[in-house]
Amino acid sequence: MTVMTTPLGAMSQRGPSVLWNDSADPSELAESISFGAVGATCNPVIALAAIRADLPRWTARIKELAEELPEATESEIGWKVVEEVSLDAAKLLEPAFERYNGYNGRLSMQTDPRLARSATKLADQAVYFSSLAKNIIVKVPAIETGVAAIEDATYRGVSINVTVSFTVAQAVATGEAIERGLKRREAEGLDTATMGPVVTIMVGRLDDWMKDCFNRAKLAFDPGYLEWAGVAAFKKAYAEFQARGLRARLLSAAFRNTMHWSEFVGGNVVISPPFSWQKRIQNSDLTAEDRMDVPVNPQIVDTLYAQLPEFRQAYDVDGLTPAQFIEFGATRKTLRQFLGADEELDHIVRDILIPAP
Repeated sequence: MTVMTTPLGAMSQRGPSVLWNDSADPSELAESISFGAVGATCNPVIALAAIRADLPRWTARIKELAEELPEATESEIGWKVVEEVSLDAAKLLEPAFERYNGYNGRLSMQTDPRLARSATKLADQAVYFSSLAKNIIVKVPAIETGVAAIEDATYRGVSINVTVSFTVAQAVATGEAIERGLKRREAEGLDTATMGPVVTIMVGRLDDWMKDCFNRAKLAFDPGYLEWAGVAAFKKAYAEFQARGLRARLLSAAFRNTMHWSEFVGGNVVISPPFSWQKRIQNSDLTAEDRMDVPVNPQIVDTLYAQLPEFRQAYDVDGLTPAQFIEFGATRKTLRQFLGADEELDHIVRDILIPAP
């Protein structure tokens, strides 16, 4: 494979930071692979966008599925389409999967957010999704039920991608859950060498929540500091993972600015920009420089910490308990968005199967 010698290509060639594409759209993923991408992610919002981007194809397929599965609900048909979208993308990543022995080359499928209240149902669906292709990695949310599901599914051989995760506390709790699952497998002589778990921090969504809190509290410090909240939390979590010997890699997602790439280069991490951001980075004069170990300006961190209680929750290792993860504002906003995408997919299926008169 030839990797383009541009900012993302340079990062991919120097290692250990790797690029994943934050989209399952096959045309976007193919071009991202030319930039050096060795993985990709999907979630209800991304899957919905991929379906809409090729609606004639998926309209025909939804009609076929309705005939093949005459008793299936709208939701069940919609999720079968999500499976097929994901598997199309997974095929493109098989060469990277073989090259990296399972550490990369994976396509992320996300568990149904409507199952979030049940650790058992999340883990069981994760095992099912993992069985669909050898290079599937499964997203489970960083909430209290998710922590239990993550350990269980990891023990059962699923490579996990933690999602709906914004804080150091969520990252550490889920990273430790993965570690417990890996150790349980190893204690029974089961394989872990070909697994590739990651823990996502949705850095841009944390920034978004800090901006909401800043405005609600009518604060007046430099608003540019808010662009650093996700970066600071990610770097703090990375240091914690290193200190604790956690084997899962951190993954940077939910891009809002180029720092969500440039500040993490040099770390043993996954960087997963949306394709539009990859294009912007590729067309820039930015260079890939090792900055993972460069701390955020202490004045910025101290200001955020002193004036925003929500940043303290996000930044401190013990800022939230697992029971509180679902109460964090960014968690609630994101889960609701994913649930909304589920509902929209149901409506697409309904409009195809029962068109309005």
